[in-house]
Amino acid sequence: MQAKKRYLISLLTGAFLVLLFYFGGGGDPGPAATGFRSRHDRSRNGYNRPEQPWPHFSDPLQHFSPWDQSDTEEYNVHISPRQKSDVNSSVYKGKRCRMQSCFDFSLCQRNGFKVYVYPQQKGEKISESYQNILSTIEGSRFYTSDPSHACLFILSLDTLDRDQLSPQYVHNLKTKVQSLPLWNNGRNHLIFNLYSGTWPDYTEDLGFDIGQAMLAKASISTENFRPNFDVSIPLFSKDHPRTGGDRGFLKYNTIPPFRKYMLVFKGKRYLTGIGSDTRNALYHVHNAEDVVLLTTCKHGKDWQKHKDARCDKDNAEYDK
Repeated sequence: MQAKKRYLISLLTGAFLVLLFYFGGGGDPGPAATGFRSRHDRSRNGYNRPEQPWPHFSDPLQHFSPWDQSDTEEYNVHISPRQKSDVNSSVYKGKRCRMQSCFDFSLCQRNGFKVYVYPQQKGEKISESYQNILSTIEGSRFYTSDPSHACLFILSLDTLDRDQLSPQYVHNLKTKVQSLPLWNNGRNHLIFNLYSGTWPDYTEDLGFDIGQAMLAKASISTENFRPNFDVSIPLFSKDHPRTGGDRGFLKYNTIPPFRKYMLVFKGKRYLTGIGSDTRNALYHVHNAEDVVLLTTCKHGKDWQKHKDARCDKDNAEYDK
C-alpha cells in the first residue's frame, strides 16, 4: 500500500509539471486534452462527444542509456574530464536520489498534493519567464499559501538562467538558498532551470548545491539525470505565452495530427565545442516544408573565426 501511494505521488508530480507547462503555460491544449476540462467547456467549444481514452502502450519507456563520452568527440574540449567531474560532483551531491530515498511522502499524505511558493524577497530580481511559472503555480488548484500544508516547495529565487554572462544571473544564490528556513537540504523542493554554465563549455553548474531537490531542467545530460526523480523540460523562450493561444490541431487522437509542420527548430548552431556535432548535422533533415530547422552561426564573440561554408546561407534563412 505504501509503495502504491508513493507511486501515485510521483505520478502527481509529473502530472503537475505537464499541467504547468502545457495548460497553464502554453496556450489552449485543444481537443486532445478534453479529459482535463469540464463537460460544460467541451459543449461550449463544440466538442460535445464521448471522451476517448489515450491508447495504452504495453511496453514502458526505458531509462536513458548510460552516457558515453565517445559518442561526441568534441564534448567539453575546453575542460578536462577531472574538471568536469569536479563541477558535477559539487552541484549534484545527491546523484543517488530517487523518490523513495529523497522525498518525504508523509507531507503529501497529510494534506494531499499541495504546492508552496516562497514569498518573493524585496529587491530580488526575477525574470519574466520565471515570474510566469510562479504565477501559473499560484493560480492553480494545487497552490497553498501555508507551508505546513505543502507537499512540494518552489523557490521564489530565479534559477532559470545560471549563465554567469547573462543579465538574468542571480548572484550569491548559494548563500540565499542555504539561508531559507524550509530548505532542509532541498528535500521536497523542485528547482527549475533552463540555462547552466557558460560558453563554450556549458557545464551544468548551477552555482549552488541542489541537495535532495528535484530538478526540472532543459538540456540535462544523461550523466546527471536521475531517473524517476528529475524532470526533463523543453527550452522555451521568454516570449512563450502563459495562457491563450490558438486551438490545438490534435483531434480525436489522430496520429499524425493535422499540422502543416511536423518538426520545427530555431536556434544557434555551435561551430565548435559541445553540441557542435549534433547541430551542424541538422541541415540534413531540413526540407523547408514540414521539417524546418533554422540555425545561425552568430554565437559567441569569435564565431567568424570558425565560420564554415554554410554560415552565410544559414544566417540569412534564420533572420528571414
